[in-house]
Amino acid sequence: MLKAKTTSILLILAVSLFFVSCKRSGSVGPIDILGPSDETEEAGKLVFEANQDLTKIKILYEKNEGKREELKAAMEKNDAVTAKKIADEVVYLINDGFDFGNAAIKKLQDAQEMNVNSEYREYLRLKEESLKLQLDAFENYRQAARTLRDNYDPKNAAMRDKVKLEFKNRNDAYREKMEKARDKSNQANELAKDAMRKPPA
Repeated sequence: MLKAKTTSILLILAVSLFFVSCKRSGSVGPIDILGPSDETEEAGKLVFEANQDLTKIKILYEKNEGKREELKAAMEKNDAVTAKKIADEVVYLINDGFDFGNAAIKKLQDAQEMNVNSEYREYLRLKEESLKLQLDAFENYRQAARTLRDNYDPKNAAMRDKVKLEFKNRNDAYREKMEKARDKSNQANELAKDAMRKPPA
């Protein structure tokens, strides 16, 4: 999954440069460049800035994945102190990720509002949807971590089982949302690849 995220980030930059180069070359036809008022280059700069936010999210994602495994191991051992400590760290990691994610979404939305060709706008829309799904996924995991941090008590069997069940359900929702996000991102990447394969008119 990390390899796919890296590929996706590189493709964002490549697509931006591709559409900018089409604008500069005056290409029309399959990419329907709109002429002198076209703002593809400016949109590309916003996408590049969004890409920097996504790079920061990728770093946090890598840290979070390691924490997830540590958290599961602590719960299997009924180690409340370690589980709560890791859960607290996860909450703060995800909070940081939300800041970067919302900043990236705003830039992608601003780029879509610019005067760009239809294929580029659709690419940006799909990327925005993918990122929103990722944030939804992380919200599920953040809520799971909060519940664990605030309520986990292995000595109280009923509470322990309730917290573990909620953690499992939210963890499953996290994975499902991430899968949907990956599908949206793949759709965007395929759209970009198709556009780049088209010969100039």
